[in-house]
Amino acid sequence: MISDKISVVIGSWGSYNECNERALGSKWLDLSDYSGWDEIEKELKKQGFELDGIDEELFIQDIEGIPSDSKNWDYCNPQEFFETLKESGILDDDYKYETFLAYLEVYSYDDFESLVERNGSRWDDDIILYKNRSWYDIGYELLHDCHDIPDYLDNYIDYERFGEELRFDGFHEYSEGIIEIR
Repeated sequence: MISDKISVVIGSWGSYNECNERALGSKWLDLSDYSGWDEIEKELKKQGFELDGIDEELFIQDIEGIPSDSKNWDYCNPQEFFETLKESGILDDDYKYETFLAYLEVYSYDDFESLVERNGSRWDDDIILYKNRSWYDIGYELLHDCHDIPDYLDNYIDYERFGEELRFDGFHEYSEGIIEIR
């Protein structure tokens, strides 16, 4: 499963400022292992965190499985972050996770968070991935799906240029193909 790759190290500002033994944060937590925030709190307490004291103000100290440049993670509330991911379904669904990563190549995590706030687990209803497709492929498919173009005209049509023009209609290039966001 792809989505079991989102892991975080959670730190607390109190421990960080005191330079105590927890200043380096928790052990790596694979977020797909937890069904609710209370389970994460229980794990942090097992690791010695004092959540009703010095460690009550938490932050994400390190992250894997999400582009680190999509947000300033130091100021991200770990509970809200986890609950957004859980509500979005990306911790349980490989396609949603893949769509999420493609989306973050085009927009920020804050934009994703707003989508989830508005649409819940259906945040990706208006997003289509065209994995392993180029602008040429998108232009060719769209023109041929909408029009009956004779084969002899193929050499005269710049399908790539037509595909690139779709950027104005919500199509974006990402590392593995094209993503359409309606």
